Amino acid sequence: MSDTRSAAWDAYAESKPQRREANARGEATWFNWTQHPDHGPGVELLSLRPGGTVLDLGCGSGGNLAHLAGLGMRAVGVDLSPAQLAKARERWRDAEGMELHQSEALTFLAEPGSFDAVYSVFGAAYFTDPGLMLPAVRDRLGPGGVFAMSQHPAVEGCYGCQASYIPRGPEEDPAVVKRWDYAPDTWAGLFEKHGFHDVTAEVLSAPASGRRRIGTLLVRGVRGR
Repeated sequence: MSDTRSAAWDAYAESKPQRREANARGEATWFNWTQHPDHGPGVELLSLRPGGTVLDLGCGSGGNLAHLAGLGMRAVGVDLSPAQLAKARERWRDAEGMELHQSEALTFLAEPGSFDAVYSVFGAAYFTDPGLMLPAVRDRLGPGGVFAMSQHPAVEGCYGCQASYIPRGPEEDPAVVKRWDYAPDTWAGLFEKHGFHDVTAEVLSAPASGRRRIGTLLVRGVRGR
């Protein structure tokens, strides 16, 4: 199964360009929670201080991770796709404090050690059973550590485990991966059930301009002591 999923995300990586050289403010690195450029909150949601430790679940080509490393964090990224990690190493080869690992998210979370924050931006948290993911994340967070994740909001009435299809070229069937979709209130309840407090779950509206109108689901919780 992991080989099939890895191939799917490799195909996805080949279809996506590298992150822009600079954002609208002219910055070479930045943190973005949404699928819309230059939109939404930033790294402040993670409540990190310089020198803190942070884990990106499904780091992809590493743009958010590189920004955290540039702020003085020990920024660790895990991704199942070798192609995604190769793009990250190429683009951010000079980023100090940035570590990249190829692994299933749950496998990596089972290893020892703790982080001050864990996050997932349209990443592995979207594609992992929350009944397994949330306790695994909680166990890797120190007391008071933050977990935040963003993904597409669920289509009304389409909740639970869903199928996503990832194109693999004109001569191949699309790859199929599972994702988990819930309404914000359900996500908040799941976070609380698995030991998080001060939970917020909301759908951020799309920017007022532009033709893309789908918002972004953003869920954040703090590990209990």
